[in-house]
Amino acid sequence: MNPTAPQRGVSFQLATPKSSQLASGVSFQLASPKNSQLASGVSFQLATPKSYAVKHLFRPFYEVLAAGRKPSGSSSLPKNRRARALPLKMASPRYPKSSQLAMRALSLLALLCLLSTHSVADTLRIDNTAGGAATELVGTDARLQLIVSRSESNGMTTDWTRRVTFTAAPDGLVSIDPSGLVTPLADGTVTLSATSDDGAVATATLVVSGTGQAQPVSFCGQVVPIFTKLGCNGGGCHGKIAGQNGFRLSLLGFEPGEDHKRLVAESRGRRVSLASPDRSLLLMKTINAMPHGGGARTDRDSHEYRVLRRWISQGMPYDQGEIRTVSSIRCYPKVRRMAGGSEQQLSVIATYSDGSVADVTRAAVYESNDTQMAEVGATGLVQTGQLVGDVAVMARYQGHVTVFRAEIPLRVEMPSQSIAADGDPAALESVNVVDRFVRKKLHSLGIPASPPCDDATFLRRVTLDLTGRLPTLDETNTFLADDAADKRAEAVERLLASDDYASFFARKWGVILRNRRTGGSLQVSNMLFHHWLKQSFRDNKAYDQLVDELLTASGSLFSNPATAWLSQVTDQNERVEDISQLFLGQRIQCARCHHHPYEKWSQEDYARMSAFFSTISKKTQGTDVTFVTRIAAPSAKHPKTGQNVSPAGLDAEAIQSDAATDPRGDLSDWVTSPENPFFAKALVNRYWKHFLGRGLVEPEDDMRVTNPPSNPELMDALAASFVESNYDLKALIRLICHSDVYHASSDALADNVIDRRSHSRYYPKRLQAETLLDSIDVVTGASTAFAGMPAGTRAVELPDTGFNSYFLSVFGQPDSKTACECERSSEANLAQSLHLLNSEQMQKKLTHDQGRAAAFAADTSRPTEAKIRELYKLALSREPNDGELKSTLSYLGERHHQKEPWEDLIWALVNSKEFLFNH
Repeated sequence: MNPTAPQRGVSFQLATPKSSQLASGVSFQLASPKNSQLASGVSFQLATPKSYAVKHLFRPFYEVLAAGRKPSGSSSLPKNRRARALPLKMASPRYPKSSQLAMRALSLLALLCLLSTHSVADTLRIDNTAGGAATELVGTDARLQLIVSRSESNGMTTDWTRRVTFTAAPDGLVSIDPSGLVTPLADGTVTLSATSDDGAVATATLVVSGTGQAQPVSFCGQVVPIFTKLGCNGGGCHGKIAGQNGFRLSLLGFEPGEDHKRLVAESRGRRVSLASPDRSLLLMKTINAMPHGGGARTDRDSHEYRVLRRWISQGMPYDQGEIRTVSSIRCYPKVRRMAGGSEQQLSVIATYSDGSVADVTRAAVYESNDTQMAEVGATGLVQTGQLVGDVAVMARYQGHVTVFRAEIPLRVEMPSQSIAADGDPAALESVNVVDRFVRKKLHSLGIPASPPCDDATFLRRVTLDLTGRLPTLDETNTFLADDAADKRAEAVERLLASDDYASFFARKWGVILRNRRTGGSLQVSNMLFHHWLKQSFRDNKAYDQLVDELLTASGSLFSNPATAWLSQVTDQNERVEDISQLFLGQRIQCARCHHHPYEKWSQEDYARMSAFFSTISKKTQGTDVTFVTRIAAPSAKHPKTGQNVSPAGLDAEAIQSDAATDPRGDLSDWVTSPENPFFAKALVNRYWKHFLGRGLVEPEDDMRVTNPPSNPELMDALAASFVESNYDLKALIRLICHSDVYHASSDALADNVIDRRSHSRYYPKRLQAETLLDSIDVVTGASTAFAGMPAGTRAVELPDTGFNSYFLSVFGQPDSKTACECERSSEANLAQSLHLLNSEQMQKKLTHDQGRAAAFAADTSRPTEAKIRELYKLALSREPNDGELKSTLSYLGERHHQKEPWEDLIWALVNSKEFLFNH
């Protein structure tokens, strides 16, 4: 800085303190360089404030605080960390210019210290007592869970609820325990304070009322939730269909009227005692004062015990008049970025039918969808583990659910640069939509992506995924020799246009559409349905059209093979469940008997879906089966009330169908509508799982509110793209297969080895039973014969799963008895290992007289090395490396003309992990 510069040109750079020349030539660095004019229009910028103890405030500091113009500078901090803007104006000079500059520099430093101290203190806050949450406690049974949060310098918001000291003023109105639970003592308005060790204070105001009034206990609103909270009415205890030890409750309290009768009237009322409430079996077993199979569920001093005891002493009444019910629940926070090994207290607020709200945090039931990533306790305290990714915690209260999502990054401190490869943030908009949102997620988590895989790996991967077979020798040689930049995209196009693609996906869909024989032999219906599916994929039939043809199919199997699904799935309930699971990703089986414990689906929702199939009739003439629609108004009976209900989609308005109209048309219109929130997402998640090894939602057909996707933005983007393409399945496949995510290596880096769901690398997949058998046939040169099928038929081309094959069964081929992908097993087991190592079937393939080992031994026209290279390309789609080639040549030695050493080599290859997995 020029020491003779005029006063109006004085400039400061504010950053971490580096150097200070407090003499005639004043320079001061306090932050990332930004010029500021400390004259009549003073401006400055503050970055990452640190807390300093302000011990001395110099006289010029007060002069700096004199009223002046509004600063033109802006803070570079996030909004919730921004230092308050103070108007600054320089006073008339009273010192020599050099001293004046020095003193003003010190004054500004003091101001910065003050602002920094205030900015940290201001970040401590009590979060959940405003913005629609509970701000009052009404009645002696009310409770409020406080949440104290703090914004840190790294941009994260952390939970300080159990790290502060709580106080309340005036005394005697409420009590606050160390976990932040507030309980009322007397009526009045109270100020709650939370103080941290460094002196930061957060306050909130709470109104307490109704503590002096005797309040009746609500059986539906208070007693039943206690049974749920304590686990009494769960499926493993008294809530199961037969009850437990002679006492039954409705599952999760969905039938409170029946529960009241069983408690009060059954067994001559011995479970409750009005004369001596504390001697009631209900209470004595709950605290294990009498032998109880479930042990102590609570203690005598607990809130739950006091409520149950008061209900008994009031005469065990059932709620009278209009019962206040829960309309919805919500949790706070909804989403939070958390470090591994940290904790977050949740708050759950219920909104009731009368418009009132109440804190139900301690009455709600919690469950984590991945306990290795995060655990949650009965109080709603979430504790994260050391894994990286997203985890969801469900909170359930009186039939309603809400979800808290935590993102656990590898690194808390994140670089500020763009995640686009070229450093341009706008470049993200030009990349594949898959890469855009996967990169964004990985950046947020601080996880690096593995580099691209090599060409040989990609060819094997995409060929297996699109056709269910290994690349041929010609395909491998041609692809590896090709230098074209777009050869991977060309390979995808070639495979999509092949008949193998149509056969493979016809098999995939046939399995979950239950295309299975009903007798001991293959039936015409199985073949017709398989060929209909195959032709649909060959023609790239739009997915919404394919589903429409399945849902509305009428006529005979010969004229309309799509009716085979109706023929296979004859039970009306199973049709409802299959449609929901296959095409909507919703498992509503629970709602057949009771309210879904993890979703909002009720028995009425289930019945309304069932009504769509109420007019379907089946006519049989010889071997010809015809499906027709009866002329009748579609309806179904509510399983509890017995009342007729009109058809309606899930979470949709009821449809008033004409008696002369097939209601399945209305069902299809709703299912395949672009506005349907489930249809497109269910399909893209299923295909994402097929190609990337793990669904954005797992399991792939269980897309609950309480089981959110690992990358919600990507899910939305994929679904939107699929709808915009008019449900073009091949377009969706191209989108996935052309992405960097799909091209990534499966080799883990040191910093992404713990990633299990964010797709920082390609996740290896075990070959499915049919593909593995076909691949072994290719490498051994000995094909498998299937009864009734032409010679050379591959396992992935079989029309159904009824062919007798021990190999297919032991390696997890499903029986097609359900629409669930979970019926197919991909888990390794001892029987599989033994079969590959030493089964009669494998021995026959290896030693076959016309097999590959025999052919290689007899072939004296080619060098041994050439045959080894060919074998590696057939099995692994790559050349052997130098070490593999050297050891193999050494093993074969002079025996290269014998069959047995070639058998050993083939046996070793097909038992290698590289062969058994698509990687």
